Amino acid sequence: MKEEKILVKDVPLQERPRERLLTFGPEQLTNAELLAILLRTGSHGRSALELAQRLLTRFEGLAGLLAADSRELMEESGMGPAKATQVLAALEFGRRVQRAHPAPKPIHSPNDVASRLMERLQFLSKEHFVVLHLDTKHRVLGEEVVSVGTLNASLVHPREVFRTAIKRNAAAVVCAHNHPSGDPTPSPEDIDVTKRIVESGRILGIDLVDHVVIGRGTYVSMRERGLI
Repeated sequence: MKEEKILVKDVPLQERPRERLLTFGPEQLTNAELLAILLRTGSHGRSALELAQRLLTRFEGLAGLLAADSRELMEESGMGPAKATQVLAALEFGRRVQRAHPAPKPIHSPNDVASRLMERLQFLSKEHFVVLHLDTKHRVLGEEVVSVGTLNASLVHPREVFRTAIKRNAAAVVCAHNHPSGDPTPSPEDIDVTKRIVESGRILGIDLVDHVVIGRGTYVSMRERGLI
């Protein structure tokens, strides 16, 4: 008897994982929905979503699925070689992405900021204003140069500081910029812009953890100076 396949298009629109992904983004989908997109079709009267849910139940979630081999996957009714290889290929791709981009180290101190940025910033002839976007554990989500100034000054507005931080759902930010003179002593302008960033962050619910000024082989933390 020929195996009956249930296609995603036969599932009610509000339950179709692909349509939900395109409408709401991949981050809004459940593990079962993402797995169903990989499987594409179900079988034996079950949709791809139902098959995905059965797999996750069988292997007790993603951790168990990551440890499964092709033989174990194909023991589930409806999982043939094609589906098993699709799932295994996707899981291996995820592992390789993780190895290529290991979890970043948290920012615990201004020394962590200086260690990350000193080599790149200390000899630049213009001021570069850099923002590090942090999660709730102060791990770096991303880094952005928001302003490149003249020889003696870098003009930055709080909206540039927080624009990308908001998109990345950052819980906090660290600001840093270099002084081409090599002297990291904060200028009155540095202090003023820091206060404006603190005030704007308070409104947005995004903390300014520190503002570090980079000099030649040395740095100054605004927080340690009591300026934040």
